[in-house]
Amino acid sequence: MILKVDNIYKSFAQAESGLLEILKGVSFKMEQGETLAIAGQSGSGKTTLLSLLAGLDSPDSGSVILDGEDLNRLNEDRLAKFRASKIGMIFQQFHLMPHLTAAENISLPLEILKSRDIEERTSEALKQVGLENRRHHLPGHLSGGECQRVAIARALVVKPAILLADELTGNLDSRTGNQVADLLFDLVDSIHMTLILVSHNLELAGRCQRQSRLADGKLQ
Repeated sequence: MILKVDNIYKSFAQAESGLLEILKGVSFKMEQGETLAIAGQSGSGKTTLLSLLAGLDSPDSGSVILDGEDLNRLNEDRLAKFRASKIGMIFQQFHLMPHLTAAENISLPLEILKSRDIEERTSEALKQVGLENRRHHLPGHLSGGECQRVAIARALVVKPAILLADELTGNLDSRTGNQVADLLFDLVDSIHMTLILVSHNLELAGRCQRQSRLADGKLQ
C-alpha cells in the first residue's frame, strides 16, 4: 500500500456563518501504480483534499500516511524534504517560474533535493515530454500545452511516490488537452506511477482505474 487516508476531517472558520465543514471522515487506500479520479462540484472540497494529501495543509483529525510516513508527524523541515522527493503535483494554472527556462523549471525539485545528476535527469524529463527543442524557452514563449508538459516533467523528474493532478486540462483547448492527457497516462503507465486526478472532465476521469465522487464532505 502506497497511500492510506484514514477518517480525515477539515473545517474552515467563516466570519459570518461560523465553522464550515469541508471534509467529513474521508477514508481510502491506494496501491502502488493505481490511478484514481475524484470528481465533485465546485466547492465540494477536492482541492482541499489534494492539499492535505500533498502535506500543504493539515487535517483537523485523521491521518494521511504516504509511503509509510504519517504526514502529520513530520516537522516542517522533514515534511518539506519528504514532499519534494515523494509527491509530484500538477496544477491547472501550471505554476511555472516565469523567469526560468523550461529546463530550469524542471530541474527545480532536483536542486531542492541537491541531486547529483541534475542535468542528465532534466534532459531525460524533457525528452519524455517531447520538449528537447524547447529547453531554453521561457514559459511566456511556450504554448499552454507546452507549459503543461513542462509541469508534468517537473512533477515526475524526482520519480515521486505519488502524482497529484488538479484539473490537468482545465486551461487547455480540447485537442491540446487530449494530447496532454495521452502523454500523462502513457508516462504514468510506463513507470507504474500512482496517480490521483481531480477533474470535472468525465472522459478524462474515466481513463483512471477507479473513480470516486466527493459530495457532502464524503468520498462516494
